[in-house]
Amino acid sequence: MTQSFLSALLGAERPVIMEVKSRDAHGADLLRGRLPGDVAAAYQQAGAPCVSVVTGRWFGGSAAMLHEVTDRVDVPVLLKDFVTRRDQITAAARAGVSAVLLTAALLPRESLHDLARQCQAHGLTPFVEITAAEEAIGLPNPRDCVVAVNNKDITARERDAGDLDRSRALLPAVRAAGTLCPVSASAVSDPATAAGLLAEGYRGLLIGTSLLRAPSVDAWLAEFDAHRTASTEETGRVVVPLTVEAPPVLPHPAPVPRTGADGTATPATPADEAEGVPA
Repeated sequence: MTQSFLSALLGAERPVIMEVKSRDAHGADLLRGRLPGDVAAAYQQAGAPCVSVVTGRWFGGSAAMLHEVTDRVDVPVLLKDFVTRRDQITAAARAGVSAVLLTAALLPRESLHDLARQCQAHGLTPFVEITAAEEAIGLPNPRDCVVAVNNKDITARERDAGDLDRSRALLPAVRAAGTLCPVSASAVSDPATAAGLLAEGYRGLLIGTSLLRAPSVDAWLAEFDAHRTASTEETGRVVVPLTVEAPPVLPHPAPVPRTGADGTATPATPADEAEGVPA
C-alpha cells in the first residue's frame, strides 16, 4: 500500500495536491487531448505528494479515470465525487485510493461522521470539505482527517469565481476542530496566491484548473517555490512542527434542521451525482 494520504501531505516540502479533472465547472475541456493517467504521471514526476481525481459527472469524470490514474502513480490518490453511502467507500478502498472526499454541505452531520468513521475503518483519510465553521466540529478522530475549505459555492455547482477570504476566515475554526492538516481548495488560481495561503497557515492546497491550464507544470511550480522563498524571507515565518499538539476539539453542536419550501424539516438529499464512484 502507498503511504497514507495525510502523512504524505504533512511530510511534503511542497504540499500541493495536484488534481486531474476532465473539464471545469463551465464545461471547458481541461485535458485537451491528454490522457488522465499521463497527467497524473506528470504530476508525480513534478513532485506531487498526492494526486486528486475528480470522477463526478459535473466535471466529466468517470470510474475509468480513477482506475487509469491509480494504475499510473505510486503516490496517494484522493477520490473526489459526491459520496453518500458506505458501499461507495468500500468500493473506493478496493480501487486503491488513499482518501475520499466527503462534502459536509451535502450530508447530514450524522451521515458525514458515519462516513468519516467508515473511511478510517478502511485505512482511508476522510477529506472533509467545508464551507462553514460548524461543519468541521465534532469529526471522529479529527487528527486523522483532512479538513479542506472549499472556496467556491457548491450550491452554484462551483461556477462562481471563488472567495479566498473564506479560507482566511475559516482557518482558526478548522484548526480548532482538531485536524493537523487544514487545506485550502478551489479557486487557487496562480502561484503567488498559493504561496500566500501557505504563508497564512494552511498545511496543504488542492489545485486543479490552474495547473491543468498551465503551459508548463514545472514552470508553475518553480514560480510557486520562488514566491514561497520570498515570503519566508520577508516574514520569517516558521512552519509549526508536526509534533505540536493539536488544539482541543470543539464541542459537538446541536444539529441544525434543514427546512423545505413549506417550512417543514427535511433531510439533506444530495443530487444523485456519484456516478464516477467505482462499483
